[in-house]
Formats: sequence, C-alpha cells, structure tokens
Amino acid sequence: MKRKKVRIKFKSFLILLCFIIGFFLVIKIFLKKENPKQEEIDYTMFIGKNIVELNDAISNKDIVINKEYKYSDSLEKDYVIDILKKDNGLDITLSKGIINDDVYKEKKVNELGNVPIMMYHGIIDTKDNKYTGGNVDKDGYNRTADAFRKDLEFYYEKGYRMIRLNDYVNGIIDVELGYSPIILTFDDGNKNNINILGKNEDGSLKIDPNSAIGVLEEFKKMHPDMNVTATFFITEAVFNQKEYDQEIVTWLVDHGYDIGNHTTIHADFTKISKDKTKEVVGKMYQKLDALLKDRYVKILALPYGSPYKKSHDNYNYILQGEYNGFQYETLSALRVGWEPEVSPFNKDFDKTFLKRCRAYDNNGKEFDIEMVFKNLEKNRYISDGDKDLIVIRESDNSKLNSDYSNIHKY
Repeated sequence: MKRKKVRIKFKSFLILLCFIIGFFLVIKIFLKKENPKQEEIDYTMFIGKNIVELNDAISNKDIVINKEYKYSDSLEKDYVIDILKKDNGLDITLSKGIINDDVYKEKKVNELGNVPIMMYHGIIDTKDNKYTGGNVDKDGYNRTADAFRKDLEFYYEKGYRMIRLNDYVNGIIDVELGYSPIILTFDDGNKNNINILGKNEDGSLKIDPNSAIGVLEEFKKMHPDMNVTATFFITEAVFNQKEYDQEIVTWLVDHGYDIGNHTTIHADFTKISKDKTKEVVGKMYQKLDALLKDRYVKILALPYGSPYKKSHDNYNYILQGEYNGFQYETLSALRVGWEPEVSPFNKDFDKTFLKRCRAYDNNGKEFDIEMVFKNLEKNRYISDGDKDLIVIRESDNSKLNSDYSNIHKY
C-alpha cells in the first residue's frame, strides 16, 4: 500500500509540474505577442512608406536610428528610400523630396562641366622643404605628406568626391547630387606611394602612415563619403620593394585602388623607335597581366607627357600592338597636362589623350592647385546624383556628344 501512495504522489507532482511549465509557456507566448520588443519586424516593409509608420511600429523599442536624407525620383519628403538593419539599430535613408528642375537649378547641376584629374608622383615624409608651399622639389612633382593631407581636405571641403579613372573614361560618374568628381593619379611607382614597413602579427602588410596610401587610408576612415580611390601607374620596378610586389598590387586592387601602365623603363616616346615603343608598352602589360590577371586597367600614363601630339609616329603603337606574341590595347592615355578635362559626355572628349593637373603650389599661378580650382568654379562638373542619367543645361546642348540618349535638359 505504501508503494501505491508514493506512486500517486509522484504522479500528482508530475502533473502539477507539467501544469506549471505549460502555464509559464502560455504566459511567455502571450507576453511576446503583447510586447513588440520581442517581435522580429521585417523593416523592409516600410520602404516606400512615410517615416511616421515606422516610428509608430518601433515607438516602444530601444532602437538607435541613424537618418540620412537624399532626393528621390519618386518619393515625397520623409518617405523611406532604404533601411539597413544593424546590430545596434537602423540606418534609414529618407527622401528630401522629389528631384526636379528646381532642385537641379538650386544645386547648379552641370554634367557637361570639367573634371580635374590630379597628377601626383612622390609623397615625402618631411617637414623640411625649401620650396613653395608643400613642394619637395622645384617643379612640385613631389609633395610632403602633410601637404597631401591638406590637399585631400581641400578637395573635400570644396565639394569634390573621388571616382575611379577607369569609370570616368567609360562615362560612369557615380557622385552624390550637388557634388563634383575628382580623380587622383600617381606616376612612377615610387616606394613612398605605399611604403611597406614589414608585416603585422596577423601577416598583413604594415603600411607607412606617411606614404600616399597611408594618408589615403587615414582619410578614408575620417571621410567615408569621399569614396577614396586612386590609380597608380607603375614601371617594371613596381613599387621598388621587390619582395612585396605581388602582395602590394593585390592589396591595392582589393582595397579599391587601380594599377596602370607607365612603361617598363619610364620611356620617352619621342626618343625611341616603333619597335622599342611596342616593347616598353607591351612588356609592361605582360607584367601587369602576370601580377593582376584581368584586374589592372588598360590605361597608360605617358612618361614625361610625351609624345605631345597624337600625330607622332609612335602614338598608334602606344594604343595597340603586339610584343613577343602578346597582343595589347590601351584604352586611354594620360598627358602631363595643366588643366581639367572635359566631361566624358562632351563632344570634345578624347579618352586616348587626356590632360591632367599637376598637384603643386605656385602662389595661385601657372595652373597650380589654387588656380585650377578657382578656374573650375566657372564650369565644374556638378552631379545630378544618378549615374544613369545625364543632366545638362539647355544652353549647353551644343556641347553634348550625340551618342548619348539618356539626357535631361533644364
């Protein structure tokens, strides 16, 4: 009899325990339904809706919201363009209103304006330069690291945002409404472009913070909206750090930079034969192909800016040819130049012979940085914020390349 009583008591205990567990599960489910904090929301459902609806849905949630405003081609003011959920909250892009001709006029949109392609060479870590401004040499081909930092801040404050040279050449200008594109190039493959100080504990490259890339990466962290990038034109010496050749060029393209051709030996095309031209161009493309299969740009920066005219006998062999069975093609060639280039949508645009601006100081004279950007205010490229639409002023219609059809005139 005693065993039976024990069984009955144990059975009653199990029933009671199950009842208690069930009771708490029901309460938990009920509370989850009643408490929005426990509810997982599909935030994408609020895209295209007024921000008020989203605010109501998360009114009693502890969520950090970061808002960004942009003009829209279809959504009224305060409607949600995009939502990105992050661990600590939501990044929300809201409409500033529908973009129209009044907005284009207000922002002075001008996609037939000029674009500066800035030409740099060395970035020197020194504070003891005896030349004008941030110039390290008499002609200003090399800048101090501090001057280069100031250049970047100057471009940023003036409303310029970087784009890839290869995109410009191909008519792809993806810059926010009201801002202007700028392109950075570096010639010669100087060690101070990306000076390697060894390896970090994780095996990654330790980059000198005062080399060009060190300064650019520092600036990228401070101004992520600058879209930091640049194109480096190298010779067969790459960046003069042979033990790191492959790692450097791979790192650069992996981090949003481009590598182009500066000939194998920094050749002066006005002083060599046609066959030698094919060799210094084609052999360098072979080197790039070996280092960066299909990941380099088919753009060549002309050493010394030569030849100075496209009519030179060697010019056709710069653009295309064959060396040791290797066929090569140059889509675009860069001159040394002095002033900004025209828009890629301008009928006078010639991607095979592009001018650059020397990034140097000369007291506002002879097309130094100050003079170039002062002149640009008269006719700078100002973006409509849509890379697939070309917005121009009606008065500029005669300058437009007729090959383009996705045009809006105001």
